[in-house]
Amino acid sequence: AYKRFSELLPKEERDNACSARVPKSRILMLPELRANPFQHRICHVFSTSDDGDDSMSFEDFLDMLSVFSDSATSDIKSHYAFRIFDFDDDGTLDRKDLEQLVNCLTGQGEESQLSTAEMEQLIENILEESDIDKDGTINLSEFQHVVSHSPDFARYGRFQR
Repeated sequence: AYKRFSELLPKEERDNACSARVPKSRILMLPELRANPFQHRICHVFSTSDDGDDSMSFEDFLDMLSVFSDSATSDIKSHYAFRIFDFDDDGTLDRKDLEQLVNCLTGQGEESQLSTAEMEQLIENILEESDIDKDGTINLSEFQHVVSHSPDFARYGRFQR
């Protein structure tokens, strides 16, 4: 992990990798993130930058790798997946978050974008299945409940090389 992190730094900063921050643009060059539709959210969620630039420290990088590793529990994976899908960082997945989530998964292109009616129906279906307390949003415990019934979740929530 240290070697991979230091390779993202300019040569002159590699000796001080433990105290350096890698810019988001360099993190996004990782093959594991390059094609990930949530790459920007992943950087945002794992970055502890005070500048809001989503740069990462070595500790941030380790946190990201550990969450996406095979050894992370499904509770840890689902917690971070929830945070990644919570686009407005308000602690719930509302209709707007779900729309952004679907758009990330289907792509933003004209040919792949859902119609307004299709999007509305899909969001209704997601809320019907996931919103246990029927408040119109999905909280972390509701999300984890749904994920716990999805055997594919842990298998696909990995940071593959």
